[in-house]
This record gives sequence, structure tokens and C-alpha cells, in this order.
Amino acid sequence: MRSRLTFIFRYFLLLVVIFILQKPLFMLFAGEGQSFSLSDCARVMYQGLSMDLSTAAYVSIIPWIIVLASLFIRKLNPRKVLRPYHIIAAIALSLIFVADISLYPFWQFKLDASVFLYLDSPGEATASVSAGYLIIRILVIAAYAVIIYALLNRTTPKSFEIQEERRRKITAPLIALILAGGLLFLALRGGVKESVMNVGRAYFCDRQFLNHSAVNPAFSIFSSIGKSKDFNKQYRFMSKEKAEVYFDSFYNQGRDTSLSIRLLNTRRPNVLIIEMESFGSTYTDPQIPGYSRETVAPNWWRIAGEGILFSNLWCNSYRTDRGTVCIFSGFPAFPKTSLMKQPKVVEKLPRLAEAFLNEGYSTHFLYGGDINFTNTKGYLITNGFRNLVADTDFSSSEQKTNKWGVDDAITFKYLENSIKDLESPWFYGFLTLSSHEPFDVPEKLLEDKVLNSAAYTDRCLGRLIDSLRNSPVWDNLLVVILPDHNMLYRQSYGPEYFKNRMIWTGGAISAPGTEISTIMNQSDVASTLLAQLGMSIEDFPLSRNILSPSYTAPSAFCCYNNGFIVADTLSAITCDLDKMPDTGLGEKETAGKALLQSLYDKLGALTH
Repeated sequence: MRSRLTFIFRYFLLLVVIFILQKPLFMLFAGEGQSFSLSDCARVMYQGLSMDLSTAAYVSIIPWIIVLASLFIRKLNPRKVLRPYHIIAAIALSLIFVADISLYPFWQFKLDASVFLYLDSPGEATASVSAGYLIIRILVIAAYAVIIYALLNRTTPKSFEIQEERRRKITAPLIALILAGGLLFLALRGGVKESVMNVGRAYFCDRQFLNHSAVNPAFSIFSSIGKSKDFNKQYRFMSKEKAEVYFDSFYNQGRDTSLSIRLLNTRRPNVLIIEMESFGSTYTDPQIPGYSRETVAPNWWRIAGEGILFSNLWCNSYRTDRGTVCIFSGFPAFPKTSLMKQPKVVEKLPRLAEAFLNEGYSTHFLYGGDINFTNTKGYLITNGFRNLVADTDFSSSEQKTNKWGVDDAITFKYLENSIKDLESPWFYGFLTLSSHEPFDVPEKLLEDKVLNSAAYTDRCLGRLIDSLRNSPVWDNLLVVILPDHNMLYRQSYGPEYFKNRMIWTGGAISAPGTEISTIMNQSDVASTLLAQLGMSIEDFPLSRNILSPSYTAPSAFCCYNNGFIVADTLSAITCDLDKMPDTGLGEKETAGKALLQSLYDKLGALTH
């Protein structure tokens, strides 16, 4: 059996070595105008290793199956059986690698499935390059494919001979191979954590070229299949011109930094945004018999009363990856598409952290969970966060205090201590996690398990704010507290789910005790905040400054799996596109469909 296991190991290792060696070649030939050192090259190879292991595991699956079959088919010739597979694999890997190197100087992003959109028009796709350019690359693809094929073929034996087979005993070899398959599975998914392998796992610095160099191009293209769709053909309800009329009336207001009310007593406070997991109206205003806002979220309401309460904040969506993009990119959410999971789209989104970075702020983000989940790490780095702290930065025992990672009590305390040591000015994002399913927290404050988790996080929040209030940090501090989304608990995706609240507090606010009831979306937080600081909102075209006099038709647009909510000062409607294709909901339904269609047009433009 040793020969079989040896073959699988050597085959897998060969692929890993091929992928590692591709990285300096990519940096050398695709990095026009880029400077990098040997240290940069070493970091690129190290940071991309886990993705190379994953890709190698995917490619090794078929050989593993053939080896497994050889236990039962005595005369099977692995080299002969795998020869067609090796030809296909060699051509595919060489084509992907050379295409990635060739296209990167033009596209400035890693090869992904969007390349398939151009295959139906090869003449147009190649019109801007010379015949010599194409011939050289075809020859390189062919030569590289021959090399890969020869290496794979030579690594594969013609037969396996072991004593156990001669005795017709295959139990032990079978178990060993199954265990080897399990290791391959762990490699291809990226480990045992909640998050599976994604492109953002390779991101590690503020230079996108180095991040891109660390990404395995084969993984990038195959992981994006199904995600890179022709978005401007989805959700077609009306003419483009008609849809644009509704779109313009919705988003072309609040597009300036003038203020109807000034909420801050300084233009350059330190800013802390606390994105509270699921902490919407389900927690802050529970509609469950026996529970009230005072029992579930007493600290939240106390802080709201002492600060500024935005009582009509509508979350754009229903998942953390969507809500985070809405908050930190000022960009709306989509029904069936997560922008965070699409690296090419992420790179074209507005960047709130970068806006602060350009004003001389240091930028920080803290999350007690796996920051690689749903490409969060890649998104945050691209957004402009330069200092990331996640589960692996805590002790092994702390990482086990919650199913999702580090318990809120620990991360809130870390946040408190780290803030007090920072040099001003700074911009800090913090995502909590304990008020998320399975709702296991170390304290029992309420009988209801779900609401108990909220009460626990609420207590952590209260302690943080009280500590900061009694420290020198408070005087020049703005704290923004809002949910990533609401918790779907004994309710459905109706208006009551999306309508939530936001708090601004800290010594930097000039109007404590104020309530602002203007309807807004999460995606409007970016422009509203930047306008209060006198900073430009030009780079946030779909984020509205709701405190501008030009924000004259307050409204909100929210999406869930295949439906949307449209709300204004008079009413709100829900349109489920699965159940109600023609619901007759009137002008709001038409407006919602127009917004959805136009937003997908905008998204389509980002993917091309």
C-alpha cells in the first residue's frame, strides 16, 4: 500500500511546487511598472500556499479515485488510464497561467470566469494585440502544457504491487486511502474552520499587485464560475430609460455635503463603527411576550438616550457579508448576489476606510471570528483597513470561547484597551459575533436563548461605552453603533425586519438626546458620516447624505433572497418575486423593480 500512498503524496506535492513556482514568474512578467523585492516574493509564495494546496487537492481528486479503483481492478494501468486526464489538466493549467500573466497588465485583476463572456467574440477580444503577441503566447502555452503533462505522467506508475493484494486483503489499504482522501478534502476546503477557501485568503497587504500575485489563477477562475454572471440581463422589468428615471429620483438626492443640522463639535474626531451582529429591532424592540427593550437591550437604549438616535435606519439586506459592504462601501445590496465574494467587484467598490486613510487616519478592523469567511479579509484590505485583528490573533483557548471564534466579552475588552493606546486620528471598525446562532454565551441573563445572547452582547456594549466615557479618549470620539442586519426570529422578511436603528455617541457629538427620524438605508451611513466631517462623498454615488437639504424624498430600498422592500414616509411594501410576479402593489412596486433593474445594470458595469 505504501506505493499507492507515495504516489498520491508525490502527485499532490508536484502540483503544489508547480503552483508555487508560478508566482515569481507572474510577478516578473505581469508586473509592468511594479517594484518588488525577494522578500515580497517570499511573502507572496507563503501567503498563497494554502490556496495552492487547495487547488492541488482539487486536481488530485481524479488520480485518487483511480488509485482507489486499482484496489479492486487488478490489471488497471494508472498511467494509461490517467493519460487523457493529464492532457486536459496540463492544457487547462498552462492556458490559465499564461492567460493570467497576459491579461493582468490590461485588466489589473486576477483571471476569473468573466473571461468566458468574451469567448463568443474572439475577434473583438484579440483586436488590440498583434499576431506576434498571440503566436508567442500560444507557443508558451503549448510548451508549458508539454512540461506539465510530462511531469504528471512520469509521476504516475504503470502498476501497483503490494503483498496485501496478493493475499487478496484490501481492508487496510482501503482505510489508508480513505484517510488520504480525507486529507485531500481538508486541503481543498482550506482547513477545518467554518470558512472554506476563497480568494481573499491570499490577501495580506495594502499592495494589490502582491495580493493578486499570491492568488492561484486556477482557483480564481474556477471558484468564480457561477458568480460572474451577465448581471445586466437579470431582473428585466421595463425599458432601461424608464428604470433610470426612477433610479435617478431615488439616488440623485443628498448628493452634496451641505448640512441641515450639524451633529459634531469637531471635524476630525476619532471614529469607531461598531457593527453589531444581528442587532436589529428583534433585539432592540422585541415583540415577544415577557420581554421588552429594557430587559433585552437596556444599555443600547441608555446609550441611545445619551447620544443621537437614528430611529428610521433600514438595513439593505439580510446577511453580514451584504451589510458590511453596505456600511463600508456605501453600496446597496442585491437579492441573490454577495458582492463581497467577488474580488473583481470588490476592487471597484467605494472605500470608506480609504477615505479616512487619505485624510491621515490610521485604519483598523477587529473581528473575533474567521476573517477569511466570505472573502471578508480581501474586502477589508481592499477597502483600506491596514490593521486587521481576527481570531488567530487571540490565544487558542480564547478562539474556542464561541462557535464562531472569540467571545464578545474578550473582543470588547481588546477593543477598549487597543483604542486607548492608538495615536489620533484613527478609524476603527468592529464586528461582534456572540448574538449569532447558535446563541451560546457564557452568561444566562434571560430564559430565551436567542434574546439572552443579545442581552449578553448588550452588556458588553454598555461596559465598553462606560469605560470609554471615563477615559481621555471620549472627548474626541465618535462611536457609530448599528446592526449588520436584523435577526430573523419569529418573523418574516417584511418591512418590520428591515426597519432598524442606529446610534451616534461619544464626546464628539454636539447634540446629545437628539432623535433623527428621517428614513435612510445602511448604505447612506457613509455619505452622511463623511459630510459631517466635511469630507468628499464624490466616490460614493449610491450613498446619500440624509442630512443635506437636498435629501427631499426620504426613502429606503431593501433586498432579500428574491424580493425587495420599498419604503417612504407614507408606507412600505414587500414584493416577493417568487410568489408575486405581478402583485399590483402600485407605484412602489414599479419603483422597486426599476431600482432592482438599474442596480443590476450598475453591477454589470462593474464586472466588465
